[in-house]
Amino acid sequence: MENAESKGAASPTPAGTAVRRAALVFIFITVLIDILSFGLIIPVLPHLIESFLGGDVSRAAIWYGFFSTAFFAMQFFFTPVQGALSDWLGRRPVILLSNLGLGLDFLLMALVNTLPLLFIGRIISGITAASFSTANAYLADVTPPQKRAQAFGMLGMAFGIGFVVAPAIGGFLGEINLRLPFWLAVVLCLANFTYGLFVLPESLPVEKRTPHFDWAHANPLGSLKLLQRYPQVLGLVGVMFLMALAHMVYPTTFVLYADYRFHWGPQMVGYTLALVGILAAIVQGGLIKKIVGWLGERGTLMFGLGCGTVGFVLYGLAPTGWWFWAAMPVAALWGVSNPAAQAIMTHQVDPREQGRLQGAVASLSSVAGMIAPTIFTRLFAAVTQAQWHDVGVGATFFLAGAMVGTAWLLAWRVTAHLPSSTTLPAGAAAAAEIADVAANVELQAPVAEESRA
Repeated sequence: MENAESKGAASPTPAGTAVRRAALVFIFITVLIDILSFGLIIPVLPHLIESFLGGDVSRAAIWYGFFSTAFFAMQFFFTPVQGALSDWLGRRPVILLSNLGLGLDFLLMALVNTLPLLFIGRIISGITAASFSTANAYLADVTPPQKRAQAFGMLGMAFGIGFVVAPAIGGFLGEINLRLPFWLAVVLCLANFTYGLFVLPESLPVEKRTPHFDWAHANPLGSLKLLQRYPQVLGLVGVMFLMALAHMVYPTTFVLYADYRFHWGPQMVGYTLALVGILAAIVQGGLIKKIVGWLGERGTLMFGLGCGTVGFVLYGLAPTGWWFWAAMPVAALWGVSNPAAQAIMTHQVDPREQGRLQGAVASLSSVAGMIAPTIFTRLFAAVTQAQWHDVGVGATFFLAGAMVGTAWLLAWRVTAHLPSSTTLPAGAAAAAEIADVAANVELQAPVAEESRA
């Protein structure tokens, strides 16, 4: 009798299963719509800033650097704040208020005619977009442990779909009018809020919430302090920081660079970003398992960093858009290096510390997002002010290549004690683990928001 009761308690009721399924569908849709909203404006926001500055591409680059730094700073400081709020008030109000705030923010950005107001809108979007971690927490609340990998994979699918479709749509609409992508983002976000208001249940029971707002957990610097506890992985953390810095060349300069060098408008940029998303899906979804099976974890890391270095140099040298596209498959293979580095790190840290370590690495990526925009946009502004149109025009990509090349040298040194083949007994097991890490990497909001170039 007791066993029957316990089994009955453990088994979800049909009604409970239906509610959980509805919640999972909503979280998938809300993440997809958020990604679509951000992806829509990627091809047009730099041009909108440029239009406020009389078409001055150099000043537009510097201002876009301010916009990017402000966005990532808001992400860095408000992601833990929203997480602490959701632990205190519940997940539902934080997610819904974020959706509503994002919709109203895009409305502001669609209407304003001055650069300071547009900048304020970008700051607000950085704050409201910090809810991705709350969506992850919601999934963990409503999903059994044995099914969480599948659930997080579903969110990774939402990111992938959004980044393939949205830039192409945003670029197409931007050719008609630079404000149209913002208006579509408004409709999507407010529809998402209305849908969630009637569908989304609360996932965190009152008895499991924190009794008050926890300022200690809301401190964004706390996770960075944890890194000093892991001296054995600091070298790899440095590698990942350099990769995060280099990756920022895409969201900070690509749109203006493509216009300046190839005379691409928003539509061509949107199609190019969609192609980037497809290549990333091919690499992350299938090739990474084969590459780690051939080369092992350390070999995959070195191979990925090498492709990244070569890819950035080819981008900088590309004299035409056709040459740029030809370099994209090489650069896309860089995507295997981050999951490989994370997989190597997981072998050197206690399993009970993995979550906090990953949080610290994510915070470090946010720090890179605050530093890199100023570096790349000011370098690009110097190039345009000097009116370079020869090989020097690719200076930002050459700098990114130098960063990844330095990461290659550092990785070679700090992993020299590891075998070239996988550090796990079975290559298939290692490949599966790195593929799981790759799926989780796609869930990091700061990279997801800005780029997939």
